[in-house]
Amino acid sequence: MVDAALDIEAIRKQFPILHQEVNGKPLVYFDNAATSQKPQSVIDALTHYYNTDNSNIHRGIHTLAERATSAFEDTRKTVAKFLNANEVEEVIFTKGTTEGINLVAATFGRKFINTGDEIIVSALEHHSNIVPWQILCEEKGATLKVIPINDKGELIFGEYVKLLSDKTKLVSVNYISNALGTINPVKEIIDEAHKVGAKVLIDAAQAAPHVKLDVKALDCDFLAFSAHKVYGPTGVGALYGKRDLLEAMPPYQGGGEMIKDVSFSGTTFNDIPYKFEAGTPNIGEVIAFKTAIDFVEELGQENIASYEDELMTYANDLLKDVDGFTPVGTADKKASVISFLIDGVHPFDLGQLLDAKGIAVRTGHHCAQPLMEFFNIEGTVRASFSVYNTKEEIKYFVDSLKAVIKMFK
Repeated sequence: MVDAALDIEAIRKQFPILHQEVNGKPLVYFDNAATSQKPQSVIDALTHYYNTDNSNIHRGIHTLAERATSAFEDTRKTVAKFLNANEVEEVIFTKGTTEGINLVAATFGRKFINTGDEIIVSALEHHSNIVPWQILCEEKGATLKVIPINDKGELIFGEYVKLLSDKTKLVSVNYISNALGTINPVKEIIDEAHKVGAKVLIDAAQAAPHVKLDVKALDCDFLAFSAHKVYGPTGVGALYGKRDLLEAMPPYQGGGEMIKDVSFSGTTFNDIPYKFEAGTPNIGEVIAFKTAIDFVEELGQENIASYEDELMTYANDLLKDVDGFTPVGTADKKASVISFLIDGVHPFDLGQLLDAKGIAVRTGHHCAQPLMEFFNIEGTVRASFSVYNTKEEIKYFVDSLKAVIKMFK
């Protein structure tokens, strides 16, 4: 059961965007897998930086620069603790999960992937965890292999083990599928990869709001996630990497902050993590990122996950009675994502008609076209829940869905 201290109405009051009408109806926001909403504390942290501390970081000795630098690096410490990293230097700030994956592809890949090597991804991946590896394989003459899935949207673990060999240099998989909500057995995936000497990157974009991330317990080599999925600002994320790997990898981009000394005869690079942080970052957004993690820690991830599971169970029970309802992705272990179709109704039409009732859901292929091809569909309707959603909203959503379906009968 949910911790009694988790007061949902009090939590909802912290999110100003929820208290509005859309198309004349109270907003019901079920698009949390795309991005979560932001509590007032995160918004305040962002505006506080621009109102009082706006300055570039690391290169100034005046008071504003020192305050901004201190707050920026406090976020790095908070992220390291959030991930249970060994050292704060193992946390690199990025624009988000996509840039984190591309950073590894461009640096680890540049140095350690060669002709004839193999990289493994899964059939559940977001495009951002497919395309960078395709580009790298084409450039290097390497081969991309894909872990197959079953009809429930679960990885076929035995087939994954068969794909592994001494040619495997990297395995890159998501912790939780953005399109289906499937929770993957990442610890077991990592352990098997390490047996053949391969490194593992975990795409934790969807996992960060729902699962306690512990990079030491997982023993992953890299892990990437985005602030905006976990109640923080857009345009910011973090990449974790083991120190020995980060130190061995070449820089990602050239410019300020990533250098020690520059001359026309040659350049020496900065220590990690700054070696990978060229240019002026999203300073205010990184500072507000800390406040978002503080919000999650205050509520407790176990409490959040338990409540979201309760919402998903309630929604699934109600949706069973919806005419023509077909779930897509019925894994035994799932996060709070329900992807579905309604017989005879296009997902785009459903999305538009639900929007007219103030309900925000996502429709389409969810940047997972190969996954949609596996199910032989163009896309789905996806409803995804967060800690600020309620059973009353779910009841209204299901009732609205039934009303919309009647329009097509």
